[in-house]
Amino acid sequence: MTTAVLVDRSTGCLVGAAVGDALGGATEGALPEQIKARFGGWVDGVVGPFHEDWRTARPTAPYHKGDGHITDDTLMTHALIRVYAHRRDHLDAFDIADHLVPDLIGHRVYIPDMEREAVTLHRLALAERHLVARLFHAHADPREAGVGNIVNCGAAMYMAPVGIVNAGNPAGAYVEAIEIAGAHQASYGREAAGVFAAAVAEAMTPGADAESVVAAALSVAKDGTRAAIEAVRDAVRGKNDCLASIDDLRRAIAPFDTVGEEYRNPGLGARRPSRLHTIEELPAALGMLLIADGDYAKAVLGSVNYGRDADSTATMAGAIAGALGGAKAVPGDWSDKVAAASRVDLVAPAVTLAEVAGEIFAADERRWRERAGRFAALADTVGER
Repeated sequence: MTTAVLVDRSTGCLVGAAVGDALGGATEGALPEQIKARFGGWVDGVVGPFHEDWRTARPTAPYHKGDGHITDDTLMTHALIRVYAHRRDHLDAFDIADHLVPDLIGHRVYIPDMEREAVTLHRLALAERHLVARLFHAHADPREAGVGNIVNCGAAMYMAPVGIVNAGNPAGAYVEAIEIAGAHQASYGREAAGVFAAAVAEAMTPGADAESVVAAALSVAKDGTRAAIEAVRDAVRGKNDCLASIDDLRRAIAPFDTVGEEYRNPGLGARRPSRLHTIEELPAALGMLLIADGDYAKAVLGSVNYGRDADSTATMAGAIAGALGGAKAVPGDWSDKVAAASRVDLVAPAVTLAEVAGEIFAADERRWRERAGRFAALADTVGER
């Protein structure tokens, strides 16, 4: 029961996310003024790495970001799609342990910013390697394995597939993402995964727009994540220039962000569990989406030039804006460059996931009819008493 519209929006979402990831990789960790100084103005497409000597500039992370290379955000997204393609149903935390972790340590892929083929594990940061440490080595309960990890956007960054599988059902997307993200993250990192999935589920819906996406996010968001999204919504109201609004957006998010202004040197309270805080990337992406009124290029370039964790912010903005506009929303010259530079088929995973989403919806319908029949029988039984 896969439809052309479902395939189109899945393609827009996942290609859009990958392109945002690749563009944002070049500016990750930098501040807006540093970005303009390095590139001679705002970044407006695929550019080279921020550090020309990328091999030695950051010895602990010698990655060739930029030049159209996807990062771990997209590698993890594609890994989750492979799990959906195997299971052909909704996922839970045990599926993360039983299927995602084996994929991360056993499935060889080309890793563009390492310029070699390897298993995805070799490209993951420590917060994502936590999945392997806890689930493969420590045999932790998958539902609780995320407790103790540093709290960041690591789970949220690859949750777009959950929104596609639950297209049109933000509440269901939230619940499923919260369930599976428990294997990876806790606190507001887990919360962001659920809210991002809900935003994508709404964006996949015909007739959705930037305002309805943010409303859907707020309908499920809790604690600091909700407060930050509300602050962003209010701060960008009436604004239509993403680049000119970067400072306004940052000021709105700052009270809820644990990393602080020195992005490369966060304080001792950074990335710890809290009910008052949020990851920065999701509210920033939603803010850019609102300012851009859902326009893909504007939202993604705003996120890229926002800097800080630019690849993840642009991944989220790109996924949502791409789902809203479909495949045509993503500039073809960008997606062509990213696919070629990253040696990856960006469209095939989207088509696969659309097929799986159709199958899952059909199964959900069967399950609902069965439950409806049982509940009707229960109601009849109660009425006979």
